[in-house]
Amino acid sequence: MTDVERSLRTSLLVIAVVITLCASEAFALPFAGDVLLSPPAPPPQLMFACELGTPELQALFADPEVINDLRDLHAGVALALGDLSPGRAEVVRRLNQSGVPVTAWMALPMNQGYYLNASNAPQAVTRFVEFQKWTADNHLQWAAIGLDIEPNIQEFAAMRNHQLRLIATLVARYFETGRVKRARAEYAALIRQMQSQGYTVETYQFPFIADERDAHTTLLERLFGLVDVRGNREVLMLYTSFNHVMDSAVVWKYGPEAQVIAVGSTNSNPESDAQFPPLNWDELSHDLLVASHFSSVVGVYSLEGCVRQGFLPRLKSMNWNQPVTIPAAAVMKVNQLRSRIHAVLWVGTNLPYFVLAIFCLTAWWIWRRRSRKKRTAGGLG
Repeated sequence: MTDVERSLRTSLLVIAVVITLCASEAFALPFAGDVLLSPPAPPPQLMFACELGTPELQALFADPEVINDLRDLHAGVALALGDLSPGRAEVVRRLNQSGVPVTAWMALPMNQGYYLNASNAPQAVTRFVEFQKWTADNHLQWAAIGLDIEPNIQEFAAMRNHQLRLIATLVARYFETGRVKRARAEYAALIRQMQSQGYTVETYQFPFIADERDAHTTLLERLFGLVDVRGNREVLMLYTSFNHVMDSAVVWKYGPEAQVIAVGSTNSNPESDAQFPPLNWDELSHDLLVASHFSSVVGVYSLEGCVRQGFLPRLKSMNWNQPVTIPAAAVMKVNQLRSRIHAVLWVGTNLPYFVLAIFCLTAWWIWRRRSRKKRTAGGLG
């Protein structure tokens, strides 16, 4: 082993020890026991997200019981606007006439990324102009506008088989702080424009945005195109279907940091059901009871999944005045998850300092050894 290799190994070991000590101190897990929540205040207003294509959407609402159930529940619908078609407008009009509040879930065409993120802010601005015209032409009414901010899945999928390109993209974005500032400014301006037109604006965010705020970093925004921007209220998407063993502990852990909570998913997808099966009734009702302790409005993804599983009639007779217990094992798992996320964000944010420290330690070690060898050689001479 050469001097450089020894020095580098020693430097890495020192840095690893420092990181471990700092991380263990900063992200120590709190004690986890069963969590018992007593009955909350009045039941929350439910808002069901619906993401169907227009033909499927029309088929869903061809059953008059769907609108009747929504009306009986005093619930609303957040409708994804992947297209601005006459058929979709007709469904919105029916909901308007039935007194069911409808939120315009702003979405882009698939070839523009569908979800809103740092890569397509100009397209989102254009989409709002198109939405305004479509709304006026069809005499539609909206309770609010929702901005669903998620990474561009198609972009990352296209680079899945090109790992070097993916790595290069992530490295470039790591240092691209200007992109975050531009995206925040563009979406903030769009939200102000929407509000000036009289709209209430919601933003739909992954819960990790709360972790990023806690860590005082923009790492996730830089790497994945998330945009930390808020309208009138922010909705955290706390979907326990992605990890059923965590139970409702995810909702409980992030609930205090959410203005509005969305739970799910109740929708079945043959491509992902094996890994992420939809919530059953017991799981959904459990999540709803926990969410109601933190939010007077609770979103449910998705309406079509609830209809398919027969949940709407059961929600009408649901007992909201019951205690709910979150098992200690689930609480521990979600505590571990958040601690790991915080640790990754902390290390990722400070990575350049670690690299610089390794470089300086390695350079100092090499200089020290060479100086010692020179002194030894001089003494022998």
